[in-house]
Amino acid sequence: MKKWLSVIFLAVLLFSVAACGSGNSSKETSTRLKDVSIMLDWYPNALHTFLYVAKEKGYFAEEGVNLEIQFPANPTDPLNLAAAGKVTLGLYYQPDVIIARANENIPVKSVASIVRAPLNHIVFMENSRIKSPKDLEGKTVGYPGIALNESLLKTMVENDGGDPSQVELVDVGFDLGASIAAEKVDAVIGAFINHEVPVLKQKGYETRNFNPVEYGVPAYSEVVLVTSDETLENHKQEIEAFWRAAVKGYEFTKANPEEALQILLTNQDEANFPLVAEVEKESLSILMSMMESDQEPFGSQTTQSWEEVTDWLKESGLVKSDPNIEEMFTTLTK
Repeated sequence: MKKWLSVIFLAVLLFSVAACGSGNSSKETSTRLKDVSIMLDWYPNALHTFLYVAKEKGYFAEEGVNLEIQFPANPTDPLNLAAAGKVTLGLYYQPDVIIARANENIPVKSVASIVRAPLNHIVFMENSRIKSPKDLEGKTVGYPGIALNESLLKTMVENDGGDPSQVELVDVGFDLGASIAAEKVDAVIGAFINHEVPVLKQKGYETRNFNPVEYGVPAYSEVVLVTSDETLENHKQEIEAFWRAAVKGYEFTKANPEEALQILLTNQDEANFPLVAEVEKESLSILMSMMESDQEPFGSQTTQSWEEVTDWLKESGLVKSDPNIEEMFTTLTK
């Protein structure tokens, strides 16, 4: 009897040790994850689907990353907080990165292109008599009071043979879609074809738009992934691990858009920015066609692009100096 009790006691002891060992292993695995934070350019929407997919599917954890997703309190937070090292990464806009680096010497750089073409188009109602940017002469164009939009409009109208001084700009804030729907203005610039256009369509308003790239504006990346010089130097391995997981999330989204969209909708911020499934579905379709090309894979960046956009910003008067192009972007290894 004592012999059997001894065997049972030994078995229980071994099981307990094994269980403890398993628990410690799990704990050690958890503690090995490196914290990485990213600040979105806005509340969760179709643009961010690949991030939420990568988190939901465990791709970040597989790469040893514990990802924290944050939302901005102010529009410039993703750039400013990334530059200050308050967040690891931020989503921002290529022209603004160049302006920040050139005019204010803010130590921020792009590590990947997320959307490699402008989303910001001149948008107007489908039944409008406007046929090209030149037709905006004598018309009112609403915009959110941002200088970059003024330069976009000026370049497009001039390139089409028109006189930008004959176009009346009206600051409508971010009430862009409502402004053309209510006919307060003839057109708007600053509206994104992946947001305002699908929202208007869902509400029964059909629109047309002009792509800046077709009227003299270089094909700038609407959205890029930014970090600071110091953060990249000190945390390059974590950032590269983040990027490997993000690419997996993008590839899954491309192959499984409906499932990916459901993951996004589950992670929406209903209190601040509730999503409409129909709108986000169209938005995701538009975005996926602009996140890579046959020649340019997702995330890739070229010196030529940064030079062309910088030259255009200088011609427009938005950049006052000659920044070092190579300091403004880098390429991550996968």
